[in-house]
Amino acid sequence: MSWSHHRRGKRGYHHGNLREALIKAALSLIGERGSEGVTLAEAARMAGVSAAAPYRHFKDREALMAAVAGEGYAKFADMLEQAWNDGAPDAIAALERVGSAYLAFAREEPALYAAMFESSVALGTDSTLKSAADRAYDVLQTACDRIHESLPVDRRAPARMMALHIWSMAHGIASLFARGDAGRRPLPVPPEDLLEAGLLIYLSGLGHEPSAD
Repeated sequence: MSWSHHRRGKRGYHHGNLREALIKAALSLIGERGSEGVTLAEAARMAGVSAAAPYRHFKDREALMAAVAGEGYAKFADMLEQAWNDGAPDAIAALERVGSAYLAFAREEPALYAAMFESSVALGTDSTLKSAADRAYDVLQTACDRIHESLPVDRRAPARMMALHIWSMAHGIASLFARGDAGRRPLPVPPEDLLEAGLLIYLSGLGHEPSAD
């Protein structure tokens, strides 16, 4: 993107929203260098502002990365909630859609995905980030709560443990086989098929019996 058409004195770009410009610059840097390649100075350079300008919005690099991760989690949560669709037509089918949405996010938003899961930003450092991350996780927990109720009492695991197991499975497949960057590994089947099979095997072990339809 060129900033050359926007001028303010000697500066190459007049930012109507410097914060968003720095977040976009950070995403570009992640795409080029990975999450560890982001610095405030480089983000400022890409945004066409002085090295001191980012400190108007971010006290340090971690604060910038928390803002990027927060935007990622907000979009991620939106995708998962839409996929869950209040569990219609049934919780298992809806959970499979949630899993597919997880993989789609890793494929379509590799820079946001890296900021969320590979930047070492602690969720507790930013309330907006934590709220968005909790909203995304709550979709999975809600799905597992719903499924837990239908499983045999003597075989089912605690609903929270189920959510953590399924999250680990989805995240592992997304990180290895579905991401949209150079970290993606080859796989002879679609990642969605691998995740669906894994979910069915896992739930079968807890007593879930697929319908005859």
